[in-house]
Amino acid sequence: MKNPVFVALIALFFNASATAVSLVPAPPGINADAYLLLDFITGEILVEHNIDTRLPPASLTKLMTSYILAEEVDAGRLSLDDEVTVSRNAWSQNPKFRGSSLMWIEPGKVVTVGELEQGIAISSGNDATVAIAEHIAGSEEAFVALMNRYAEELGLAATHFENTHGLPNSDHLTTARDLGVLASATIRNHPERYRVYRQQSYTYNDIKQHNRNHLLREDPSVDGLKTGYTSVAGYGLVASAERDGMRLISVVLGSNSTRSRKAETRSLLNYGFRFYKNLEVVTGVASLGSTRVWKGKTEVVDGGLLESVTVVVPRTQATPEVIASFDDPLQAPINKGDAVGQLQVFLDGELLLERPLQALQNVESAGFFKRLWDGFLLWLSQIFSP
Repeated sequence: MKNPVFVALIALFFNASATAVSLVPAPPGINADAYLLLDFITGEILVEHNIDTRLPPASLTKLMTSYILAEEVDAGRLSLDDEVTVSRNAWSQNPKFRGSSLMWIEPGKVVTVGELEQGIAISSGNDATVAIAEHIAGSEEAFVALMNRYAEELGLAATHFENTHGLPNSDHLTTARDLGVLASATIRNHPERYRVYRQQSYTYNDIKQHNRNHLLREDPSVDGLKTGYTSVAGYGLVASAERDGMRLISVVLGSNSTRSRKAETRSLLNYGFRFYKNLEVVTGVASLGSTRVWKGKTEVVDGGLLESVTVVVPRTQATPEVIASFDDPLQAPINKGDAVGQLQVFLDGELLLERPLQALQNVESAGFFKRLWDGFLLWLSQIFSP
């Protein structure tokens, strides 16, 4: 039977006093149908409202179109220099695009994948989405099926796509939570392709268009992602910003104007950065304590985590406590990374996270006589233990 033995209690001090009281005010009031603020590193949601309500995404749909383009480029199946011949279906004068945002591509002309990528992310061109969809999957319909498969793979449980651009369709729906996950995946999985979202303008066909994410020009910490609008969906904005090594992602859906969605996004981001911080509570491969190992060539193993662990905490919060405990008895062989106990992080007496404590070294089995002798000593210790 496992008997966890207390080994280490590590207080991690930062500027706040250990007796500090958390002074985090209520989140700002946001005029939108749904909104979300999450911490990129931990995935923790800091602010939420109706985040699982299914809503039309409008041009925020293009986050998935661009994600698939990035997947293809990074996998080597697609090059930014590849040439795409524009079809009549992708033509900017296609009647279904009338009155919507366009890159202004023309049928029969050649455009590169890199130009289409900018046309989607910066100009929000509905025509560009169809052109890249046809190039990647052969048809827009086949590409939409691919979008839905990626949605399933990324865990976007409430999302369903009917087109590549986000023009109104009653079955074309997503949630603030799913868009937050998709934005996080874009930044984490395709950092090079993510850079296109920060570009402030793009000129194609002698037409210069400015990025509709106005925060890019007003807040240097903001470096993406995408705006959206239809009369059905209202005004939406998925944005990300990084300050002092902390990255936040905000989602605003169903706001009532471009000015409103910008102000609401700014309020969410400022709130998160002002009142929260990332704190590394465990440094990877740093020992949190050691304990006896029986029947091994060495008699001690260090415990910790192979990878660092970061949490998000209020800036005025009391000091977190990290408690590492080893299972007893531990017997060789032990491989680096094996679970050898339990690690817990507490904040104000509440369990913040729990992970298996990992061995930081290999411990090989000892020879026959050492194993025999340790077995005898272990038996004696168990008999006479309280």
